[in-house]
Amino acid sequence: MRLSYLLLIPVLLLAALGQTQAQGRYMTKTGRVSFFSESLIENIEAHNQHTAAMLDLAAGQLAFSVPIKEFVFKRTLMQEHFNENYLESDKYPKATFSGKFVGLDPESLTTPGPHAVQVEGDLSIHGVTRRIQVPGTLEIKNNQLVAAATFPVATADYNIKIPALVRSQVAKVVSVRVALTCDPAPAAPATARPTN
Repeated sequence: MRLSYLLLIPVLLLAALGQTQAQGRYMTKTGRVSFFSESLIENIEAHNQHTAAMLDLAAGQLAFSVPIKEFVFKRTLMQEHFNENYLESDKYPKATFSGKFVGLDPESLTTPGPHAVQVEGDLSIHGVTRRIQVPGTLEIKNNQLVAAATFPVATADYNIKIPALVRSQVAKVVSVRVALTCDPAPAAPATARPTN
C-alpha cells in the first residue's frame, strides 16, 4: 500500500505541472508570419521570422507585433515595392494584433495534440485597424506552446493601394499564415517590501 502511494506522487506532480504550464503565459520573439498571393503571372510569397508574441492562457489574451521590413521575398524588387509603395513601412513599421481566445479552456491543453481555438481581436495594418475572427490551433509540446492560424486579408480593407499597372498581377485577398513556438514567460519579479 505504501509503495503504490509513493509511485503515485510523481504522477500527480507531473499532472499538476502540466496544468500550471497550460494556464501560464508564453512568449516568443521569433514567431513566423508569411503571406501568399496567387496571380496569373507570378505568385507572391514572403516570410517573416521576427514576430514578437505574448499569449496568456489564464487571462485568455494574446498579442503580437510584426515588423513589416522583416518580410523577405524571393525577388528583391518585390520586397522594395512592398515596403515603399504598398505597405509604406517607413510610415507604418509594424502590423499588430491584440485580442482574446473565445471559450478557451486552458486545462484542455493538457491532453496531447493540437486543439482548435477561435480568436477575435483587432488587426492593425498600414494604419488601419479592423476587428477580425480567426480559427487556429494551440498545442503544448515539449514545454512550449505551439500556435498556428491561417486567415485571409483583403488589401482594400487596409487601404493598401495596388497600382493599376500591376493590379491584375496581385490578388485582392492574400492568405496569411501565423506559426508561433512560444516558451514559458519568465515570472515577474516580486516587488520588494519596505522594511521598518
